[in-house]
Amino acid sequence: MGELFQFLRARSRMTNNCQTAIMALDAIIGHKVSTLHVAVGRSFFTPEGSRSISGGAEVWQGYYQSARPTRDKMMINIDLSATAFYEGGRLVQIVAKILELRSPDDLRRGLSEREHQKVERKIRNLKIRVNHRAEARTSSKIERLTQTPASRTMFEKDGNTIDVATYFQTTYNMRLIYPFLPCVIVRRNVFLPLEVCDVIPGQRHMRKLDGKQVDEMMNFTRQNPTLRANKIRAGLNILDYRNDEYMQQFGVRVSNEMAMVDGRILPTPTIHYHPSSRDNRIRPAGGVWNLRDKKVATGATLGSWCVLAFLSPDVLPDHDIIAFVRELANTCQDTGMNIPNKNPPILHANPQGNIEESLKQAWLRAGNSAKAQPQLILCILPNTGQPLYAEIKRVSDTVIGVATQCVQNRYIRQTKKQYCANVCLKINVKLGGMNSFIDPTQIPFISDRPTILMGADVTHPAPGPGSDERPSIAAVTASVDAKASRYAASIRIQRGRTEIIADLANMVKELLKAFYQTCGRKPERILFYRDGISESQFGSIITTEIAAIKAACQALDVNYKPTITFVVVQKRHHTRFFPIDRRDADRTGNCPPGTVIETVITHPFEFDFYLQSHAGLLGTSRPAHYYVLYDDNGFNPDMLQTLSYNLCYIYARCTRSVSLVPPVYYAHLVTNRAKLHARGGPFSDTGSEEGGGAAVTFGVVKPELQRVMYFA
Repeated sequence: MGELFQFLRARSRMTNNCQTAIMALDAIIGHKVSTLHVAVGRSFFTPEGSRSISGGAEVWQGYYQSARPTRDKMMINIDLSATAFYEGGRLVQIVAKILELRSPDDLRRGLSEREHQKVERKIRNLKIRVNHRAEARTSSKIERLTQTPASRTMFEKDGNTIDVATYFQTTYNMRLIYPFLPCVIVRRNVFLPLEVCDVIPGQRHMRKLDGKQVDEMMNFTRQNPTLRANKIRAGLNILDYRNDEYMQQFGVRVSNEMAMVDGRILPTPTIHYHPSSRDNRIRPAGGVWNLRDKKVATGATLGSWCVLAFLSPDVLPDHDIIAFVRELANTCQDTGMNIPNKNPPILHANPQGNIEESLKQAWLRAGNSAKAQPQLILCILPNTGQPLYAEIKRVSDTVIGVATQCVQNRYIRQTKKQYCANVCLKINVKLGGMNSFIDPTQIPFISDRPTILMGADVTHPAPGPGSDERPSIAAVTASVDAKASRYAASIRIQRGRTEIIADLANMVKELLKAFYQTCGRKPERILFYRDGISESQFGSIITTEIAAIKAACQALDVNYKPTITFVVVQKRHHTRFFPIDRRDADRTGNCPPGTVIETVITHPFEFDFYLQSHAGLLGTSRPAHYYVLYDDNGFNPDMLQTLSYNLCYIYARCTRSVSLVPPVYYAHLVTNRAKLHARGGPFSDTGSEEGGGAAVTFGVVKPELQRVMYFA
């Protein structure tokens, strides 16, 4: 413990003994509560106040706690936590919910092959108990479903062949209600009808939630700051540190009050639009503004394009599409783009048909109509389903090499100018335009000398059957102009669950060349923002990725040695801030945009800070944690904090400050887009649940798209 105290007082570096002491404290504070509640990592959960969500799952609320080294002392980070569990109770009820049926009575028609596969996938490895024998209390684990219903699932009994339904009738005098449903197999040749199985409560939902479940869970967990703070205080009563005999034995005492820290609010930057705009320079209030009386800084020209509606003319007539396109084209024109062709050709396609062929036909029609290289295909989708969207992006990005903009059918008939303006922002940057930029005097680090901003992220397959064979996807984005508003991207597929970017040197080299080709000069400074790194990986990052950036520069020119700053950006943490005085909060009760915390709860002596750069929307805002691992550029805290905050105002896809610096935000978008480039169906970050361990191959983004923001 002596070494830990020295570390906390900034008198020594982190040692193995320090790490062991922190791990010991984590074990001490978590031991008692883990014996009383369901523990998952550093969180524990209770079924009290749980809420059912779709698919036979339910959300349990709980608390996260972790021992954290800060300036001069150890602190405990406590926050609300939530995770999904399988609902307990009758398995047949769970099956009905998985299939989104009103009741088990709707199962009387039996299961289709697709429903059979879905149910089997969802209930595999669930622990159950039988309910037809009171003395049977042991649990069993579901391996799979039988291919035949209980009335036709046969097995050997005393030398005779008998079906499961008849066996239950003769042995237990139990006539099955659902003999037409399959049985679960719990061990070899042990078949149990669904209706005699009860799901044991308290089993964590290990598979990735679907979109509907995620939305339901978010609605449950979203808490305004006041409510969240009160629930955290209530959690202290459950944790009851003062009466924890294990903590008393080790002489550990914990305050029951939240830490009070000083914060400061950074000044709002000035955003520039085109000089011809009526309102060409603005300083947004509250981190939000709109495009009224503004024209984009550099408007792209859209002359060769086509509309491809994945709905029949009966469902979406051409006159509705024409009205929407007219409003969109006029909005784009008013916003500073040049739209010489306001009447693009309109095609209809079957969403279940050959998407690649439909897109190729649209590309040809666009080119033939305008007698020019096609620039954009505007796709109208019938719903928010992922498969159609994924195939559109795979084909347009990696097969044809044309920008696509997808819009939902529901927005076509009720056209709103604000919606069209948001679509315009995306189209403009996809075609090489620039929406806005920060006043150069407010970002001198970028404007004084040629400077490149980079952002990196790696996405991994989620746990699940077959996920070990799935690769990880690494993306690096980089600014390619003097205003740090336009970005290019580089993608690599690498071994699954590898966080270090394996081919970073070549990716950086590609992007340095892109900067040079656009600006005509080599960047003299590199500011690299890295997402997704945990503190335990910092040492590996310093020895590999920072070295790779330097190697990339040396490979271009042995004398090329730009100054480098490497900053880790963390969003997956449990630190939250609550304004003490309501007058210091924004309208949602959160800290206002630009709030910086750099004392008390930060590292004992290294360069890190928390920045809440966005305006609160719903719930409690999560600040980003910036941690400087390497700095050749001599940043002082205020310089890096101000630069990072100002950059959050020029995210291309919206007119509001965002929660992460754009280079990292764009890298995240690129990894998500790259998932859709898998050949033979979109890459699933839920693991290969249906396709076994089949190899996944990815298409490469066409060169004509690599230098524009096709991912916006």
